[in-house]
Amino acid sequence: MDRNEVRRAWESVAERYAERRDPTGSDAALIDDLLELLPSDPEVLDVGCGDGARTLANLPDGSVGLDISRRGLALASGTAPAARLAQGELSELPFRDATFDAITAYYAVFHVPRADHPRVYTEFARVLRPGGRLLMTLPSGRFETVRRGWMGGRMFFSSPGRERTLAKLREAGFSEVETATADDPLGSSSEFVFARRRADR
Repeated sequence: MDRNEVRRAWESVAERYAERRDPTGSDAALIDDLLELLPSDPEVLDVGCGDGARTLANLPDGSVGLDISRRGLALASGTAPAARLAQGELSELPFRDATFDAITAYYAVFHVPRADHPRVYTEFARVLRPGGRLLMTLPSGRFETVRRGWMGGRMFFSSPGRERTLAKLREAGFSEVETATADDPLGSSSEFVFARRRADR
């Protein structure tokens, strides 16, 4: 699936996904751990925000939610009315350099082809301020597939694997990489990674 097909896929399943997700859980609680690392009144970007219930609604007022799907953003406008919303691609973030203190990326990067993941991480580093923080889902396996019947539609998933992902983050300029396991919104568990943008990049 190319990016337009992924966008259309999200348009078709956005409401169903929002209905089936649990808006609470220990992965949402990880945001509190992230916020403790940030300055007061931080600028935070939530990429792949979707309906916003799991991440954006738990971030400070005025945080930015980015999603490929207009339908997801429409849902987020109701869930997180104090957020600023933008449509865009993870590999081409529509923001200036060094804009944000932190980025959250929950269940988002693995909807981008794995060949493009290094570009995504470079973009994350670009829009983060030196020392800025990243909190993102860390896929455990290596895969590239279209899942038919997912949420009543179909969806693209792609990952080079856990260790390759960690290596690409470091190559993009991230350090202080730590991981944590938490509940995911569909009732299982996922690994997450905390990382810091190096000040020398």
